[in-house]
This record gives sequence, structure tokens and C-alpha cells, in this order.
Amino acid sequence: MRKKHRIGISIGLWVGLYLCWVFLFRDRVFTVTRTLTVQFCYLLFVAANYYAQLYYAIPKLLDRKKYLAFALFLPGAIALSALIRTPLAVWLQQHVFRPGSTAPPFAVVYRDSFLNIFIWTMCLVAIRLAFEKLWSRQYMDSLEKEKNRNELDFLKAQFNPHFLFNSINSIYGSIDRRNGKARDMLLSFSEMLRYQLYECNVDNIVIEKEIQYLRNYIALQQERMEENVQIFLDIPDDIRGFMIAPLMLISFVENAFKYVSSHEDEENIVSVSLRKKNGQLSFRCFNTTEEGSVRNEMERGGIGIVNTRRRLDLQYPGQHNLEITDRGTSYEVLLQLNIEEHVVESRYSRR
Repeated sequence: MRKKHRIGISIGLWVGLYLCWVFLFRDRVFTVTRTLTVQFCYLLFVAANYYAQLYYAIPKLLDRKKYLAFALFLPGAIALSALIRTPLAVWLQQHVFRPGSTAPPFAVVYRDSFLNIFIWTMCLVAIRLAFEKLWSRQYMDSLEKEKNRNELDFLKAQFNPHFLFNSINSIYGSIDRRNGKARDMLLSFSEMLRYQLYECNVDNIVIEKEIQYLRNYIALQQERMEENVQIFLDIPDDIRGFMIAPLMLISFVENAFKYVSSHEDEENIVSVSLRKKNGQLSFRCFNTTEEGSVRNEMERGGIGIVNTRRRLDLQYPGQHNLEITDRGTSYEVLLQLNIEEHVVESRYSRR
């Protein structure tokens, strides 16, 4: 629910409560003006204590198990409110409602103020907590259902990869041995598929595996690209020994091949490079494009880059810098990630 809607609903509820008090507690001896004033005065102090309990006492004291501080804050805040309201009520009685009349006893007004503020504050807080408990239970139930559905989908999906890899092996065996290019492409595709299915279900993975995945993908694209598309891949051997979120870079590379230009008389380029320096990984992906092709696709609702931005915000908060430049005839992505280098024992790092 949007913030403006929440504020509007809160104001509506307080106004409704105020009008309810006016009609329920109106005394025929009192004028309408006096009733409105008295109840509005109570409304201010009840609301102040309600929000003080809801946004300070409960989360800062009760939820943190500071029970003594919470037990002291609860009556203390209400006692202070009653102490502020009492002289105000006495002054209104003497100078507005009944000028010249005898002031009501301070202790009586204070007692009534304390009890009224205390009872209504506690009732409203209890109602709010009951609703929050209900909303929390509904949210947990929805999460449980989502978890069960995901587990079921995962179990169902277990049958498909085995069938798929068996089919790939059968196709590989059926390809003529003299057609080495087709066999190599199928092996690269099989390795990419295995990486996505079995190794990417973790938060971080060694950079060498991610680089190998990029190499396989670019190699497959290179085979299907026309001859007038130049492909450059620049990844030095020193980029190794640290972890990275899996499949973080591939969306940019996929877009580069998807939107690369196909001019007959001009250069058509896809360039991918990685650099590592001073604890940072620098990634650059560049491609020439048809005029406005990438922008038009984004306007139609492309989500690859959007999802990658979201993943970067979640997995590298404050530790990345992403710059995307669309020049109309070219598209460039510059990404910098803060990395923590450490020795990773794997068949890649021992090469």
C-alpha cells in the first residue's frame, strides 16, 4: 500500500473515532462546542500516545526485551500527557466554557485525564497489534504456500534435466565424427546448460566458472553470427581466485548479440572485456546497434537489464557502479564490482 494511501486511511480512522466520541459521550448539559473541544483535546493526547507506543516503545523497548524500560515508559508517557492536559482543561473550564466559575479540583481532572488516555491508548494499540498479527499470519501462510509450490516445481523439474542431458548425449553420438564443429557446439551447449542447472543455485561462484560460461556462450554466438560481425573477447589470465554472483554479466552480453547491428558496409562489433585492479572487477560490453533499436526494446518492456540492476542492488549494495550509454548507433555497459580476493581451490585455479 502506498504511503499516501496509508496516511489517508489513518486520517479517516481518526476522524471517524473523533465523531464517534462526540456522539457517544455528548452530555446534554454541555454545549456542542464544549463537546467538540473536549473530545478533540482527548484525541490529540490519545493519538500522540498511540504513535509513541507503536513506533517507539514497542519496537525499541518491548521487541528488544527491555521490559523494565517499556513498563516505565508506558505509564510515564500517559502520566505526562495527563499532566499537560489537566491545566489546559481547567483553563478552558474557567475562561471559555464557564467564565468566572470555580476551578474543578486538579486531582480529579488529572485522574479522569489519565484514565481516559490510558484506556483508549491501550485499546487502540491492542487492536492495531491484533490486526498486525493477523496480517503477519496471512503473510507467513502465503510464504509457506509459495515455498511448497517452489519445492513441487523443483521436484518436477528434476526429471527434465536428466531427460535433456540424455537426449543431448544421443544427439552427440548421432552426429558424424567428421562434423567436429557441430559436436563442439553441442558440447559447449551441454556445459552451459549443466552450469545453469546445477551450479548457479548458490549466492556466489568462482569467477573462473563464470568466465568459462561466458566463453562458451560467445563461442556459440560466434558460430551463428554473420561474417561481417567482429567479436572481441579480452579476459586476462590474472582474473581468478575470487567469487562473484552467478550469471551477473551474461544479460549484458546477451543484449549485445541480440541488438548488434547488421550493416553491410559498416563495422558491426561486439566487444567484451574484463579487468581486475585494486580489489575491483571492471566489466565492459560494447556493441554497435541499429539506430534506436535498444531504446525501442526497452520501451516495449525488456526486463533483462532491469532484473540485473535489481540483483546488483540486492547482492552488491553500495559496492558496484553501473553505467549504461546508448549513443543510438552503439551501446556500452561499464560495470565495476568490489571483490574480495582469496584463494579458491578448484580445477580452474590450479590451471
